[in-house]
Amino acid sequence: MDKIGEGVITIFTAIIGVAILSILVSPKANTSNVIQSIASGFGNSLAVAQSPVTGNAVNINTSYPSSQGYGMPQMGTGGLPTFQ
Repeated sequence: MDKIGEGVITIFTAIIGVAILSILVSPKANTSNVIQSIASGFGNSLAVAQSPVTGNAVNINTSYPSSQGYGMPQMGTGGLPTFQ
């Protein structure tokens, strides 16, 4: 049974790898927006996971990633943090 599970995981990993590779190398791909969407989803997940600990209410941001809300700020908008 362990061999079957290992095989299934290997196949799913290969499918995901091919999908990621096709997104990155396709001339029609909008790679930066795909990465922003992934980061926005990850940011929303982190905010929800932290909310019971911090006590902060979380409004899930399902809009397209931009310099507002969670997700990656766009370059040149002043949304990037500065460290001193």
